[in-house]
Amino acid sequence: MEVTGRRSLIDRMIGAALLKIDVYEEVEHDESATGQAAIAVGLVAIASGIASWTYGGTGMIMGVVAAYLSWAIFAGTTYFIGDKLFKGTATWGELLRTLGFAQSPGVLFVIGAIPVIGLIVFIPVVIWIVIAVVIAIRQALDITTGKAVVTAVLGMLLAGFINAMINRVLGIG
Repeated sequence: MEVTGRRSLIDRMIGAALLKIDVYEEVEHDESATGQAAIAVGLVAIASGIASWTYGGTGMIMGVVAAYLSWAIFAGTTYFIGDKLFKGTATWGELLRTLGFAQSPGVLFVIGAIPVIGLIVFIPVVIWIVIAVVIAIRQALDITTGKAVVTAVLGMLLAGFINAMINRVLGIG
């Protein structure tokens, strides 16, 4: 479904989940897609929160806040690494948008609320998201797939460290 020449949120999420390069290119260049990317991140965080209730998890609001914070930090770390180390061409906003949509397969985490089936779905969905993240980084930074993988791994490690430091300062976890 087209909306004023651009795809709708749902169309973009489906396209991103199907690993369609043109969707990643579209959201990279569409500054108005930042809000849609934020909604996608929020929907995935809510789906994860619903699934975690089945296993005794709590704190849906904190989970959503953490998802947004982690998204912003990961976009920043991948921007820094991809720009400085690999001379990528993206801005932080372009990475923010593509990485937000790369999380789209995570809406399937809601299946985790179904005992047994949820556990079976979790690992394939995480792998699917990792593949989407590499594509998002590659497309946004205009670098090779190998450089995108290295950027993703280093970005996750650096973002994890930053998140841990924030949690320590705030006394969370």
